[in-house]
Amino acid sequence: MSITLHRFPLSGHAHRAELLLSLLGIKANLIDVDLRSGAHKQPDFLKLNSLGQVPVLEDGNDVIADSNAILVYLARKYGGEQWLPSEPLQAAQIQRWLSVAAGQIASGPARARLITVFGARYNAEETIANAHALLKVIEAELQGREWLVGERPTIADVAAYTYIAHAPEGNVALDAYPSIRAWLKRIESLHGFVPMQATAVGLAA
Repeated sequence: MSITLHRFPLSGHAHRAELLLSLLGIKANLIDVDLRSGAHKQPDFLKLNSLGQVPVLEDGNDVIADSNAILVYLARKYGGEQWLPSEPLQAAQIQRWLSVAAGQIASGPARARLITVFGARYNAEETIANAHALLKVIEAELQGREWLVGERPTIADVAAYTYIAHAPEGNVALDAYPSIRAWLKRIESLHGFVPMQATAVGLAA
């Protein structure tokens, strides 16, 4: 088995894939893509992902782009029933959180961090407000439960983790969300957990 992950160390999307690989105990060759120099827009990389985005996973001859697609692939191929159950209701609930990760998390905590870490030109006040609106919903859903779906961690938790854990870097405080903070610690206590590189900006400065 030869698996390669093309990533950028400060990308939460890439970290999702790296985290699940590690939780599954899969040794992968990590290749850093220099986004600042535009390496992701060069012909060789565009052959792997025509959208020019990280992460990209190569598993033998199979090439999978998009962080959530990679989570589904790894969970189904290597993770058994735990990380992506085949039971219809739980599978649907997990898909919901993958959509949230690609939607509200991307436009909330992730975007807030883009402003402080990468200088992205978004409206900070509006983005931070969007982040807190989402975090209030997640906080309520986590009350009385340990994981986003079911009784064990799934790729729903992996997809949601990184940008929420690093939300303070985007000036999004987590102090008001005890259930979320406890959930983050549970993920960080899992065997095989690997953190994403931290950035000393925003509230994390």
